[in-house]
Amino acid sequence: MEFSAQQIAALVNGEIEGDENSIVNNLSKIEEGKPKTLSFLGNAKYEHFIYDTEASIVIVYKNFIANKSFKTSLTLIRVNDPRESFAKLLEMYNQIKNNKVGIEQPSYISNSAKVGSSCYIGAFVYLGDRVVVGDNVKIFPNTVIGDGCTIGDNTIIYGGVKVYADTKIGKDCTIHAGAVLGADGFGFTPNTENNYSKVPQIGNVIIEDNVEIGANTCIDRATLGSTIIRRGVKLDNLIQVAHNCEIGENTVLAGCVAIAGSTKIGKNCLIGGQVGIAGHITIADGVKIAAQSGIGKSIEKENDIVQGSPAFSYRDHQRSYVIFKNLPKLNEKMNELLKKLNP
Repeated sequence: MEFSAQQIAALVNGEIEGDENSIVNNLSKIEEGKPKTLSFLGNAKYEHFIYDTEASIVIVYKNFIANKSFKTSLTLIRVNDPRESFAKLLEMYNQIKNNKVGIEQPSYISNSAKVGSSCYIGAFVYLGDRVVVGDNVKIFPNTVIGDGCTIGDNTIIYGGVKVYADTKIGKDCTIHAGAVLGADGFGFTPNTENNYSKVPQIGNVIIEDNVEIGANTCIDRATLGSTIIRRGVKLDNLIQVAHNCEIGENTVLAGCVAIAGSTKIGKNCLIGGQVGIAGHITIADGVKIAAQSGIGKSIEKENDIVQGSPAFSYRDHQRSYVIFKNLPKLNEKMNELLKKLNP
């Protein structure tokens, strides 16, 4: 599919400098630009690439001033924020690329399931009893949707996702390949025979609107009630959310975070990669947790920033680390002083 500079400028509310009829049919990084591709310049340290790029169109800041001539007859589109504009175009490109419709065979759809209009059901998809699929939903091959699940309009579920019974997924969500929603929570209790009996997990998982869940992330069903992922949450790959957890609106978790059961995380939080969070605690709104931190108790102060394992104030951690990394030198000096005091 081809687009002209004029069409692109209209989409991003930009101003054209150059040939408004210049045509592109693909996207590229500015350092790897090829003829008939569209790129962007959003960071000054990459400016030198724009003078040699072979891309046909580049999106730049409105106040961008070229220091020398371009290698080719380049067309610029000037916007307020090139990154934001390019992201908008990427989203549109992705929608066009994934705009599949129809039901592929072989696939299984229960007689009691309901599928909305303009949906795509890929090969080897299983839709169980009483499943309700909204309009314009895309379910890619080898995906299992268990009995009683609901999926809101415009949601995309990529290949190999497993959605257990009674899971509720909202509108405009994206579930990436290999994610598992609604597996049993890790519930066991010691018994008189000195081993563990399984506690039945009869709750479900609720995913609200505009949530993105990364590849191979697991969200466990509740023992009772629901594990809830609130509106706008973004989960990276390889994240574990245990039973009865709740993650607040617009909170973002980086890869390999693990959250133990019944923990409640507030809205607008930022949690770095490989953070471990204990169970039955609460994290306040707006909290930021640095990567590889260990959270063993509740964080009650809103907008707090913590680091370390166990985690404490980010600034205190940084000061402590300066001392920690100098401990060998301090130890040597202390030994020298002891020798002088005790010859």
